[in-house]
Amino acid sequence: MRAHLSIPRSRRLTHHTLPHGIYPYLVSPVARDGRVDEALIERLVGDLIAAKVNGVTPLGSTGEVMYLTPSQRRAIVAATIRAAAGRVPVVPGLAAFSTHDAVEQAIELERMGVDGIVVMRQNAFPTSEEGVIGYFSEVAKAVSVPIVLYTNPTLLGTDFSIDALIALSAIPNIRYIKDATGDTGRILTLINRLGGRLEVFSASGHIPAFVFLLGGVGWMAGPACVIPKAAAELYRRVKLGDVVSAMALQRPLWAINECFRKYPLAACIKTALQLRGYDVGDPIAPQRPLDGKAREEIAAALEAADQAIGN
Repeated sequence: MRAHLSIPRSRRLTHHTLPHGIYPYLVSPVARDGRVDEALIERLVGDLIAAKVNGVTPLGSTGEVMYLTPSQRRAIVAATIRAAAGRVPVVPGLAAFSTHDAVEQAIELERMGVDGIVVMRQNAFPTSEEGVIGYFSEVAKAVSVPIVLYTNPTLLGTDFSIDALIALSAIPNIRYIKDATGDTGRILTLINRLGGRLEVFSASGHIPAFVFLLGGVGWMAGPACVIPKAAAELYRRVKLGDVVSAMALQRPLWAINECFRKYPLAACIKTALQLRGYDVGDPIAPQRPLDGKAREEIAAALEAADQAIGN
């Protein structure tokens, strides 16, 4: 039996928009001597595009952005842009403590030719709500590309109030939020309060099919980098309104999400990609690679995802 559900029609603006759908968070393959393996990035991006993803996101938390030097970040973004070659948008992450640093990074990324920026705020000292709004506002106003706000209280120690999001959504190119709280109810609150002003991408900690059904516009996450065909198929089924088929696929896919929730992000994605045949190396020190038991669990999750789509 085929069950259909009307998915909320996406708001389409003439400016400051990104395609909806699947945006894998890319790994950062950095050798012990600090060299970035640009050829591997280009191969991975090419394979992801062939798997029908809608965009790619280097320099996310999954990509160890906080551990990278400025020259490493530039090399990773440049390799991603080369590989994408305009076929899908490149939407890198940006992480900084100070507003000045964040603005400088955003300007450089736009000059490099990115199609959007996922903006994070690293936190060390207490910051007022006015300071938080000012940080994201100044970054957005410094560039013309679409801005995706990123909230991950567990990782970054920061979050947005609804009032702050309402204020930020008044800036023309702040059009999206990636919510990594893991709270699906909060996502529904955001869509109810800010639908039409901020569109919502889900993250690794969410059940993406549920977020799509609530009105979320896509999935920006590390798991999509290692199960891109399954992720794209899940999004396609939901958009077609085939809820029964989508949920039948979501159930076996959840195992890989569980791995990303259980293990450190960089170690998890690098292990998964190694199992997929990509020599991405270890997490950047002082992080440590995963042990054999974790690798077995991740391998089983990948196998479940492959079987779910007949690979």
